[in-house]
Order: sequence, then structure tokens, then C-alpha cells
Amino acid sequence: MRLFGLTLLTMIAFAANSVLNRVALAGELIDPASFAVIRLFSGAGVLALIVLTRPGTKPALLTSRRAAGMAALLAYMLGFSFAYVSLDTGVGALVLFGGVQITMFAGALALRERVPAAKWLGALIAAGGLAWFLWPAPGTGIDPVGASLMGVAALGWGIYSLLGRGARNATAETAANFALAAPVSLLALLAVTPHLTLPGVALAALSGILMSGLGYALWYAILPRLAASTAAIAQLSVPILAAIGGIVLLGEALTARFIIAAIIVLGGIGLSVIAPRMRA
Repeated sequence: MRLFGLTLLTMIAFAANSVLNRVALAGELIDPASFAVIRLFSGAGVLALIVLTRPGTKPALLTSRRAAGMAALLAYMLGFSFAYVSLDTGVGALVLFGGVQITMFAGALALRERVPAAKWLGALIAAGGLAWFLWPAPGTGIDPVGASLMGVAALGWGIYSLLGRGARNATAETAANFALAAPVSLLALLAVTPHLTLPGVALAALSGILMSGLGYALWYAILPRLAASTAAIAQLSVPILAAIGGIVLLGEALTARFIIAAIIVLGGIGLSVIAPRMRA
């Protein structure tokens, strides 16, 4: 039950990232590169403070695993921010979490993880409900560049999550990844004309400190206790949680379509998690 609560808390943090990013970029409060850079530096700062004030062995920075973690984190952060310049929130979420599903299930198969039939069925039901809810209306075009960038973000986050399953010290591992990725992310500023406002900077910093830095450390802490397929399926709840955040915080409409989709998605997740345990 404690693992379920921690997983839910992490998914809420991920959903909050989507809401904060959407508010900042849609309101033209900040450019996408600056949002990602501030998010990474603020996350790196709070994580470094935690690690440096704790006794114990500090993580090694120059390893192949660390380089992979840094690259995957950068791919997710930058792809996510730049994709939302041209993508609708719903379409972006569909591409992101569809891609994460494919990446993490492929990782599960590569690791020879046994995936029960009920888990496959639950994943398909949840993904189908999410696709139905987020599918763009007829006549709505999808920007191919934005979709490609979100696909890169999905691949990056899927790989980052798979790497996290082997983390021995979640906070230290996450801190090291952020510390290396933050300076490299400054190169993204060359692609845009920086545009900063105080509210935009505040939203990016909040996303970095709470939702990303501490949220990702928590994710790395629980990943070793989750099967790769379970971690992938759990993330299908994020767009639904983000939509709830939009309804509560941004005054977006509560529709029958959303209620039905939420029931389908959460039912699929429940089936994939509970049915294999009952069988066992």
C-alpha cells in the first residue's frame, strides 16, 4: 500500500509538470529553452544541497551509465519543452506516453521480464482509453516537428526510467544526472531568442525544484521495486491527472468524455496491477 501511495504521489508530480509547462508556454511567459534550463538548474541545485548535507558516498560522475542518464534526461527535458510550442496538450500527452509505453515494454522484453496476459490487456485498455480521450478532433492538423520532438522526449524518459531500476542511491543518482545535464542544456539557448518574465521563471523553478528534482528522486527510489511494465502502465495515469489539474486549477471544463476516459484508463491500470497478484 505504501508503494502504491508513493507511486501515485510521483505521478501527481509528473502531471503537475505538464500543467506548469502548459501555463508557462501557452501564456508566453517564457521560451521553451529557458524553461528547460531553469528547470534543470533549479532541480540540480536542490538535489546537490540534499546530497552534500548527507553523510555517505557521493555518486561517481564519469561513468557510461551516468552519460546515458544525462543524455536521456536532456532528451526528455528539451524535447518536452520544445514540442509544446506547436503541439496541443492532449496530442503531446498522447505521443509522449504512447512512446514511453513502447520504450518501457520493449525494455521489459529485452530484460526478459515475464509480462502476464492480464498486464498486457490492462495496458491496452488503459492506452486505448487515453488515445480515445486525447485523439485530436477531425480536421485538426498535427505538427510533424512537434510530434517528432515529443517522440524524442518519450524515448528519453523511457530510457531514463529503465536506467532508474538499477539505482542504488536514488537521490544521489538523480542529483548526478541533473548536475551533468544542467550545464549542457545551456546550448539549447542558442536555438531561441530568450524570453523571460518573473512568473515564467517562477513556474520553471517550481517545476525544477519540487516536481522534477524531488519528484524524479522519488521515482528513482521506487523504480527498483516496480517491474518495468508496471512502471510503464502507471504513467498512463499522468495525462488524466494533468487533466484533473487543469479542471481544478485552470477552470477547464469537466466533460462526460473525460469521466468515461478516466474510468477506462484507471480500470485498465487496476486490471494490469491487481489481476496478476490475485492469480498469484
